[in-house]
Amino acid sequence: MRQPQVGSATTLASNTGMHSPQDNSAAHTEDRLVNLEIKASYTEDLLDNLNEVVVRQQKQIDLLTRELARLAQQSQSADGPAPHSPRDELPPHY
Repeated sequence: MRQPQVGSATTLASNTGMHSPQDNSAAHTEDRLVNLEIKASYTEDLLDNLNEVVVRQQKQIDLLTRELARLAQQSQSADGPAPHSPRDELPPHY
């Protein structure tokens, strides 16, 4: 007795549990798309974290700049004698 022929390769592939080349290509494309979405998500998270670091560093730079300006003004307006070098003060035995 003859077995009936299958009309297309897609029917044969689906009957045997194998995927057709088109299905494999679609699955590969889907995998690549998912991987790209994952990488984009990690990249966005990294960018957010780096932005937070930059903001925190800028606040610290601003604070240090203000402190430096305050100290410079304080040293200029001090009513005491001008600052001197420790070399100007010789120990008594010299």
